[in-house]
Amino acid sequence: MPTIFWKTLLITTITGLSCCLRSDVNPQENPNIPAIAKYFTTKGRYEEVNPYLIEDILAVNRSMLQPPSAQCREIHLTAIIRHGTRYPTAKNVKKMQKLYDLVKSSAKSKKSWLHEIQSQWMMWYTEDMDGRLVQKGVEDHKHLAVRLSKLFPSLITEDKLRGGLIKFITSSKHRCVNSTLSFKAGLTELWAIKDKEFDHAVNDALMRFFDQCTRFVQEVDNNPSALSEVDMFKQGPEMRRVQEKIADRLNVPYSNITHDMAEAAFYFCAYEFAIKTVNSPWCRLFDEVDAQVMEYANDLKQFWKRGYGYEINSKSSCILFHDLFNRLDKAATEKSGQVTEAVTVQVGHAETLLPLLTLLGFFKDSDPLTSTNYATQTQRSFRTSRMLPYAANLLLVLYDCGGGDLRLQPLLNEKPVTFPGLTDQQASMPLYQDVKQHYRELLKGCDFEEVCQLFKQPADV
Repeated sequence: MPTIFWKTLLITTITGLSCCLRSDVNPQENPNIPAIAKYFTTKGRYEEVNPYLIEDILAVNRSMLQPPSAQCREIHLTAIIRHGTRYPTAKNVKKMQKLYDLVKSSAKSKKSWLHEIQSQWMMWYTEDMDGRLVQKGVEDHKHLAVRLSKLFPSLITEDKLRGGLIKFITSSKHRCVNSTLSFKAGLTELWAIKDKEFDHAVNDALMRFFDQCTRFVQEVDNNPSALSEVDMFKQGPEMRRVQEKIADRLNVPYSNITHDMAEAAFYFCAYEFAIKTVNSPWCRLFDEVDAQVMEYANDLKQFWKRGYGYEINSKSSCILFHDLFNRLDKAATEKSGQVTEAVTVQVGHAETLLPLLTLLGFFKDSDPLTSTNYATQTQRSFRTSRMLPYAANLLLVLYDCGGGDLRLQPLLNEKPVTFPGLTDQQASMPLYQDVKQHYRELLKGCDFEEVCQLFKQPADV
């Protein structure tokens, strides 16, 4: 993207550096946004989580960062970021192709939206796309880089980038590497840097720890019975009703619409919107009630596969947890001099972020998500549509407030959050020592090798 374009964007948004962001932006009033867009779970746009970005993609609100005193200065930022918007995986494209073929050959209705699918809409998703980053995903990370430079102007600076004080780490997956390149491009284009390139390290031990945790792979990832609650919900009355309504709208036999078909229809709506910003006719296969059921089905899967369902899900992230606190400790001890790593940008997956958020205790409801309590979980905090859109990010900012007063502020998707169990602390910026005290058991233990080994002695179980 031309540098002059970035400068134009920055001039138009510079006034938003410290003013309040509009909270009255209502995506529901926009006909280009599907009414069900806020239920797209991990296939959702970042803009649905922060709707003010729909009007101004570079808007930030520094006033939400409220250190306890004017003396406080930011000394380190770790940003753990999910890759940007991507194409569907080959597995999902196969499901989508089956639904497309069915609709083309068998659906019968005089509805204009169905006529549009059958006569104008062409199946353009191919299996070789297989989860690759799309142009929107490139922009997700470029824009995020610029916003974070505005949110933390003393940390993300041209001098620190040129001086090697901003480090980049990524998963080996192409969508993550390309997201990392995009984040860097956001900064180099912002500052018109053309004389230098900046390295990144590929580290799957950190960013894809779930692949390397044997116990997680055996007991959860490769164990069909681990997701029995998900399977039961798919066979349950709520999901069956969604499938019947889709069949009615297409005027096909109920037996034609399996759960995979319903999922494929949801994907069509979600991907067309996330990738092309189109309110697709596929979205007409769902009303809001249906979308809430589809969202719950995916939340249920994430809960049991990556969240609170099994302890090993979160414990598999011990290696990333310790890496995070080692970086914070290093910055804390260097505070009097020059911090050698001002910013760490780590790009991974939803599967990287969710186990770590779970280990830290975020979004834990009083009752677990199950196949039978959908009706009582409408107010649940464990909701991946809000937690894990494309380019979701967990930011941890270390402040030095003078006299040994170190503070740690967590933000999720650029909004301050509070460490669970530390709600009595000043706003969302507790003393760093109090955070370490709160997580002392994990800091003392949580050994990746130990928790991930498959066979333990009986005494250790």
